[in-house]
Parts: sequence; structure tokens; C-alpha cells
Amino acid sequence: MRISMPLQYAGEAKPAVDQVVELEKAGLDTVWVAEAYGYDSPTLMGYIAARTERVNIGSAILPVYTRTPTLIAQTAAGLDYLSDGRAVLGLGASGPQVIEGWHGVPYTKPLGRTRDIVEICRKVWAREERLTHDGRAYTLPLPPEQGTGLGKPLKIINHPVRSGVPIFVASLGEKNVAMTAEIADGWLPHLFIPEKSDAVWGEALARGKAKRDPALGELQICAGGLLAIGEGEETRKLADFTRPMIALYVGGMGAKGKNFYNDVARRYGFEEAAERIQDLYLDGKKEEAAAAVPDEFVELTNLVGPESYVRERVAAFRAAGVTHLNVTPVGDDPVKLVEKLRTML
Repeated sequence: MRISMPLQYAGEAKPAVDQVVELEKAGLDTVWVAEAYGYDSPTLMGYIAARTERVNIGSAILPVYTRTPTLIAQTAAGLDYLSDGRAVLGLGASGPQVIEGWHGVPYTKPLGRTRDIVEICRKVWAREERLTHDGRAYTLPLPPEQGTGLGKPLKIINHPVRSGVPIFVASLGEKNVAMTAEIADGWLPHLFIPEKSDAVWGEALARGKAKRDPALGELQICAGGLLAIGEGEETRKLADFTRPMIALYVGGMGAKGKNFYNDVARRYGFEEAAERIQDLYLDGKKEEAAAAVPDEFVELTNLVGPESYVRERVAAFRAAGVTHLNVTPVGDDPVKLVEKLRTML
């Protein structure tokens, strides 16, 4: 297993990158940079590339609606060049609230759009011929009847460092997970409970892997949670820091019947809690929603407790097929936490 970490993007970005520089020395393998509706991801990724030497730098995620497929390919190729081959392209559909509310783009054809983008990116990086594509959401060049008729096939000017940048896809729904297992290098599931993952996604993963090109290799899985190692109640309570985040996703990331994270919580077996969290959150009672998150949900999505217990959690994630343990170290010395975690892998 490798160790990865999400960049804490909601606060001050520069101090967060300072921490990445130190954690790289401790053995951090990958840092993931989110975008959401804050600072854009590629700018921060370029800054990390300039500040680091070894750590892989991934977007988690670039929403597939916010850029053309070729711009996504150009961005990944540019970062890969600046970082000497350390880029990882994390893609995802995000959700209607952000895509339609923040970007003003219709939330349509999420699967077809993702599949097209993956295919187009790989064509761009391979640079084998001028780019053409007849897909589900994109046709390149643009058909004459949809534009001026002057579009022509082109090839990326630069020669990419690698003919294939690793592509990870964030997905939760059965069809999306199946597609991810079929076409992506890796999978980025959120709120992942290893003990329940097979019951929720096992069939979809198997269906996708049955169609997978052997040349892609085994599907990589990146999942994890908060990391804190120590004895006593004080350490255990650190896991409670994730309650507001869980409540935000399960309760607030979408409307009734249109919340992917709420659906996952229900499929995990937390039907009543998922409904209560959503009702409270949508009523503006965010603190009550966070308090309604079940202790079991908090415990199983994180790695918090005595060293022996954290080792058990690591083993559970490994048994579920996780290849990249994605952790947020909390405590007085995050560097020592990552160093300790490395001894458990």
C-alpha cells in the first residue's frame, strides 16, 4: 500500500503545501488537490510541483463539466512536464448543485462525458495521430453544422513526458463504479467503509473489471480517512472532527433523492440515520445533523485509536483492495504519524 493525503484546501493553501513538503520526507507518496468551488486545483498543483521532488500530485477532483476534454489533457500534460512525470489526473462528475449552481452548466450525461474525456486524454497524450473523436458527449472536430465548419484535427504541440498519465475517477453509483473499473487506472471512492464495500460495490466492480483492458493493469483504489494514533479518550474523540464533513456530504450534497452520498450511507445500512441527517441538514440544523452521524460510521471511515487498532484498520482497508491509503494526519506531529503509518504497511 502507498500513502496519500488530501490537501486541506478550504483554509490557507500555502501552509498546507509547507506540510506536504515535510510529509514528502516522511514517505508521503501522493497528495490530492481538490477544487470544489474554491481555488482551482491546477494552480495549487503547479505550486506543489515547484516545492517538491518526489511526491505524486493528483487532482481530486477536476469536475468533468468545467473544462473541455483537450484542456484537461493539456493541463495534465503540462503538470506532468513541470513535475518530471509525477502528475495524476483525478476526474469526477461532482454534483448538480456545484455544476449547475456554481458553473452554470447542465448536469447531463455524466457517464458518457467521463468516458469521452478519458478516451480523448489518452489520445492527446499518446500523440499518435491528429485528434478526432466521435463520442457520446463530444465530437472532435466540431461538426460543421454546429459551428463554422472550419475546425480541423490537431495534435498537441508539445511532446508529453509520458504517453499515459494515470487517471483516477471518483465515483459512487453502480453504473459509474462499473465504468471506473472498466476504463480508469484508479478509483477514488469517498466515505469508504472497507467492511461494507463489497456488499455495496462488489458486483459493479466485477462487472467493470470483466470488460477491462489487461494493458491497464489492476485497478488501483485510493481510500482512507482521518489518521490519529494514541491511547485514551482524547485521541478517540479526534474522529469526531469528521462528523461535520460526513453530515455535509450525507445531508447537504444534493436534494432529497438526488444525493449520491446519502444513497451510499443507506446502502451501508444506515437508512434511518441517513434520512435524519439529511432532514436536519436541509433544515439548517447542521450541528444536530453532525451529532446524528452514527458512531459506527465515524469509526469505520477513519483510522483513529491505539496503534494496535490502527493496524487493524489498515488491514481492513488492505483486505478491501485499497492500494493507496488516503489519510489526513491530525495531532501535534503529522510527520511522525506518517512515519509510523509507513511501518504498518
